[in-house]
Amino acid sequence: MTGSIVAIVTPMKGGRIDKEAYRRLVEFQVENKTSAILTCGCTGEPATMSMEEHHELIDYTLKIVDGRVHVMAGTGSNNTREAVELSRYAQKAGADSVLLITPYYNKPTQKGLLLHYQEVAANISIPLILYNVPSRTGISISPETVLELSRVKNIAGIKEASGNLDQVSQIVSSCREDFIVFSGDDSLTLPIISVGGKGVISVAANIIPAQVAEMVDAALSNRWNEARRIHLDMFPVFKVLFVETNPIPVKTALWLMKMAEMEWRLPLTGPSAENIKKIRSVLKSRGVIT
Repeated sequence: MTGSIVAIVTPMKGGRIDKEAYRRLVEFQVENKTSAILTCGCTGEPATMSMEEHHELIDYTLKIVDGRVHVMAGTGSNNTREAVELSRYAQKAGADSVLLITPYYNKPTQKGLLLHYQEVAANISIPLILYNVPSRTGISISPETVLELSRVKNIAGIKEASGNLDQVSQIVSSCREDFIVFSGDDSLTLPIISVGGKGVISVAANIIPAQVAEMVDAALSNRWNEARRIHLDMFPVFKVLFVETNPIPVKTALWLMKMAEMEWRLPLTGPSAENIKKIRSVLKSRGVIT
């Protein structure tokens, strides 16, 4: 489980999941060498989905993919019992792994984080990936807690979106050799791989899957000049996708590419006219749209 994993958006139309558009997006990823599909990750707006929609989207993703690539399901919650339930559902449905964000709003202590993840891991047998994104949750998993969790057999890795390369280096150097560190920030993928990361769980791969996959493959194969060239060429795309709260810009980009509607669920709203111009300009400059 390495390479470029797309944190796929959930297209919506008339307030419902747009299954036709979602199928197109999944096929776009498979055709362009994405290693795995993460469904119901933060980019997919799971916080506004019902439990039934979570189940439905996990099932539908597995049906479309049909074993062609790895399927990871976002099953995190700030309610440990709910996280267990979602994770058990994903495993039973056939997901290859699960990704769990740190419990948001509650702001648990490191002991609380430890017990939360241990409880979920004890209830499933498929690989569990931790997700550290303090800018969204208000809490960060310390490297010491990650080390303790890495001793649990089926806790297989972490998506690191703290923006802290020292923390990434500490995790890589202290955890077991097969513990996987994924970048959670597209603009930091190359630096994170350089210190031992094994790939990215990517927002940008929604719109430039081939380029992200090529960059990661080049870096993991020690073709650093090639990886650096792609990174620098795509860097403006990485940055413009965060001019507003994710997934507002990436859904706007997919709309400009005529692949999905510009629709979100409240409290998310559409981007400003100024930011639509910025997104369009960057996509044109990099040949993503004409």
